[in-house]
Amino acid sequence: MRVYYWLLSLLLFIQIASAQNYQIGQLDRTFTDPGRSNRQIPCKIYYPANSNGNNAPVASGQFPVLVFGHGFVMPWSSYDIYWLALASKGYIMVFPTTESSLAPSHLNFGRDLAFLCSVMKAEGNLASSPFYQSVDSNCAVMGHSMGGGSAFLALEYDSSITAMVTFAPAVTNPSSVLAARNVKKPALVFSGANDCVTPPMIHQIPMYDSLASDCKSLVSITGGDHCQFASFNFNCSLGQSTCSPKATIDAASQQNLVFSFLLPWLDFYLKKDCISGQQFQNLISSAQGISSKQNCALNCGTSSFLDQSPKHNITVYPNPCNQFMRVSCGDFSQKTSYSIFNAMGQLRISGFLDPGESQIDLSNFPEGFYQLRIHPDFNFTFSVVH
Repeated sequence: MRVYYWLLSLLLFIQIASAQNYQIGQLDRTFTDPGRSNRQIPCKIYYPANSNGNNAPVASGQFPVLVFGHGFVMPWSSYDIYWLALASKGYIMVFPTTESSLAPSHLNFGRDLAFLCSVMKAEGNLASSPFYQSVDSNCAVMGHSMGGGSAFLALEYDSSITAMVTFAPAVTNPSSVLAARNVKKPALVFSGANDCVTPPMIHQIPMYDSLASDCKSLVSITGGDHCQFASFNFNCSLGQSTCSPKATIDAASQQNLVFSFLLPWLDFYLKKDCISGQQFQNLISSAQGISSKQNCALNCGTSSFLDQSPKHNITVYPNPCNQFMRVSCGDFSQKTSYSIFNAMGQLRISGFLDPGESQIDLSNFPEGFYQLRIHPDFNFTFSVVH
């Protein structure tokens, strides 16, 4: 119940904080890479749209791109959970359908992923493209299993890619472990503690440890397995049925945990949303059902996410809170109003802060995520943990 409460609180907060949910358009495209003998790269693309359906007009705005690599003999359709969650939140998702045979080239697949980041940026500048003026400059490469390992090859090949997220990545040929030594961009690696297909100690942990990223995070789902990072797929399930250990949580629980971390991480790095970085950091330090490793903290240049309004010199600490929150309003010469809202947007408490430092009693607050608002324009997201 504790894990469920944390997930519910976070997901509700994300839904409230999001400015807009989009409809999802989809289309098929085949791109040609002239640098590899005009290699053809057919893709399925899902994107924020004005209406659901094939070839729907792209919604107004510029959207970051996520290029997703599939697992070994797994089709793009096994990853519907990702495009349903992320395209509706303002991301363009591109799924190459190459290297789906029993003898895939990991190197070509990695270069497909990298190429699609660059070609989608070009589409944003091409007047004849349906994505004209709709593509943000940020692009992340993602992938599951073989696609996850190939993502390491993609970032080694193209250092202009913004970031990388992998789900139970598999060691590739050429080696994704060796490629990781040349990857310096932000990286988020998911693993399942009960993954018997790509055991973490042989696959994800060596790749993570080899990463040269200044900011990298590893999230291991307790009891999670390999195939539950995707929707049900017969080939994956058949292969997994021959090994052990087995998952001790169901697919929905594993996927809910994944998205509770994935959404704020992407919003932080690709949409430059500081509050999302705080959500990720609060969760990774407090959530049950996972274990983690990090060499950084997601914040916008401050070591403990204290100041989101430098012009007012406001400091808030500690975060997470246990009993009391302290707020310092250095630039205010008189009492200043504040309010605290819970994850459902309901007002929990309001009052006035003194000039200098004030203390707010949170001992009666249930565990969860909250937002502190200080007049006129300061917002601070924090968590309460008892």
